[in-house]
Amino acid sequence: MTTFVFPGQGSQYLGMAKDFNDNFEEAKLAFEEIENYSGIDIRKIIFQNEDDKLNLTQYTQICTFATSYVIFKTYSNFYNIAEKDLNIMMGHSLGEYTALACSNKISLKDCSLILTKRGELMNNAIPPKITGMAALIGKDADFIQQIINDNHLELEIANDNSPLQIVISGKIDELIKNKELFLSNNLKKFVLLNVSAAFHSKFMIKAQEDLSKEIEKLEFFENNIQIISNYDGNIYKDIKSIKKNLQYQMANKVNWTKSIKKLEEIGEKQIIEIGPSKVLSGLIKRISKNFDILSINQITDLKFFAVSIKKFFFLSC
Repeated sequence: MTTFVFPGQGSQYLGMAKDFNDNFEEAKLAFEEIENYSGIDIRKIIFQNEDDKLNLTQYTQICTFATSYVIFKTYSNFYNIAEKDLNIMMGHSLGEYTALACSNKISLKDCSLILTKRGELMNNAIPPKITGMAALIGKDADFIQQIINDNHLELEIANDNSPLQIVISGKIDELIKNKELFLSNNLKKFVLLNVSAAFHSKFMIKAQEDLSKEIEKLEFFENNIQIISNYDGNIYKDIKSIKKNLQYQMANKVNWTKSIKKLEEIGEKQIIEIGPSKVLSGLIKRISKNFDILSINQITDLKFFAVSIKKFFFLSC
């Protein structure tokens, strides 16, 4: 079977999915629908990026989701893929919401509204320039956690992205103060990220509580598509578990490494990344060499892989 994965914040770029919007009617209609639900001129932000709105959390999330959804919708129509053809979906942070919309676990309207709210809550969770995030390159999560524990640091692992890339969250002063400590433990790089706050940490607890109330109101739909949860890296089909895990996602670690290892454990072999950039494909290759991976990011990907994707997908189902 084939697993579909969807990227999160940080994968956005100017002009993403414009080629789909300009060349496929279903893409244009999908953009329009999400814009109507969210009340945000998504394509203006993506295609023009006035005032750098594309990189503001309250807009980044809905824009990234819209891009991934539009590409998936076009891809599905291009290859006449139905819900019954789909097996497992997953996404990185906000990408998990994309997975839920693309798997028809929640409606496009509800996903558009909840991600608009999520972006606002995360953007406003704490004043800017107080907290932040840093990417640590070269060591795995256990190694980084040991440094945090041994030195009693007020920092948290936010993203376990791969055995060689960990993202930590905390106060900016604390991050800067401990940069040399991490580097002295044979890390290759310590990179402060251009984000507005310390996501997936205790600083998001109030925002998570507020969003959880909104998630509780959503209608979820039963089907046979399975979802791998960011919260614990396990596979779920039942709505109750999927909903509960989603409610804990914002203030807790993204278990991406564990999620991919779970795919490997159950014998999955094919992965298609759908959405802007190819960030997840790179991370997955660092976690395991046992997957065939395709990335659908631009129209040229559809055309270039026109034969191989069809063979790749249908032979695996």
